[in-house]
Amino acid sequence: MRFRTALVTLLLTSVTLIAQPAGAATRATIAYAQLKQTWELVLTNGDVVEVPEALAKAPAGAVNSGARAPFLVSGDGRHFFYFRKSDERFVERTLSSKERVVSRDLTAYSINEEWPLVSDDGSFVITMTSAPGVGVFADLRKGKQLPSPGKTDAWGFSGFSPDGKRLLLQGERVVVFDRGLRARTRLKTRLSPVALANDYVTTAVPVGTYPKYRKLRLLNLRTGRASSTVTVQLPRGQYIDDLDFDRAGHVIVRSRTKTGVAIYRVSKVTGKATLMRRVARPVAAVWVLPGDSAYEPWTEKK
Repeated sequence: MRFRTALVTLLLTSVTLIAQPAGAATRATIAYAQLKQTWELVLTNGDVVEVPEALAKAPAGAVNSGARAPFLVSGDGRHFFYFRKSDERFVERTLSSKERVVSRDLTAYSINEEWPLVSDDGSFVITMTSAPGVGVFADLRKGKQLPSPGKTDAWGFSGFSPDGKRLLLQGERVVVFDRGLRARTRLKTRLSPVALANDYVTTAVPVGTYPKYRKLRLLNLRTGRASSTVTVQLPRGQYIDDLDFDRAGHVIVRSRTKTGVAIYRVSKVTGKATLMRRVARPVAAVWVLPGDSAYEPWTEKK
C-alpha cells in the first residue's frame, strides 16, 4: 500500500463520469473511493465523480453471487480499477482516459476467488487466488499478460516496491522479480516479509499474532540478516494494519482508529511513530483509499 494522497475537506459537488470527465477534474487526483448508491470517486479538489458503470456486487452466475466487487485506486491516486457492468471485465482507467481491459482472464465470475492488487503507479496488476498461488500478472505499461514465473503458480504475493519496478513473492524462497518476472534476488528464510523498499533488498516483517501486530523487523534479502525486533509506539488499542515503505525508504504504518485511519512514519531504530495524518471515515457503506487492497480493516462500516 502507498500513502501519498492528501485529503482536502471541501464542499462536494457531484459530477457523473460517462466517457470523459469535466476538465477541472483532471487536475486533481483521487482522495478516496466510496460506495453509496453507486461507486464514487472523491477528488482532492473536493469534486465527486460517479462511476455508474462499475459493478458493486458479483452478478448472478458468479461463483460468489452478491459478494462485494473490488474497486481499487492506485497509490498515486491517478488510476482506478473495477469490474464493469457491460461485459463484467476488470478494467483500468484514469480521470482523463478511456477504459482498458486488464486481462481477459479476469472477470466478475471470479469475484472473491481472485483478489486483484495494483502497483503504486497503476501500471502492474496481479491477482491472488483462493487456491494456492497467483493468478494474473498483467503489465499494463507493455499491454501484455505474463506467465507465472518459475513454471509454477505456487507463489504468495507480498508486495510491489514503491516505484513499481520490482515484485516480492514467496514460495520455497523469498524472491524479488523485475517487471519481466526475471528473478533478481533469492533468499531462503523462515521470515515472511510483507513490504519491499526501493533498494530492492530491504523488506519489512510484522512480528506478533495476526491481526494484533505491534512489532516489526527489517530483513535484508541480500545478506539474510534481520534487525532486532522493534516495537512500534502506536496509541493504545491501535495495531499495524498495513506495513510498507515510501519512496524515500521510510517505514510507513497505517492503523485503524475509531474514526478512520491514522498514517505514521516509523523509526527503524526506536519504533517511534510520527503521525503524518488522519483520514476520517466518510458516511458510506464502503470506502477505499489509494493503495488499498480489495479488503482492509477499515474498508467496511461496522
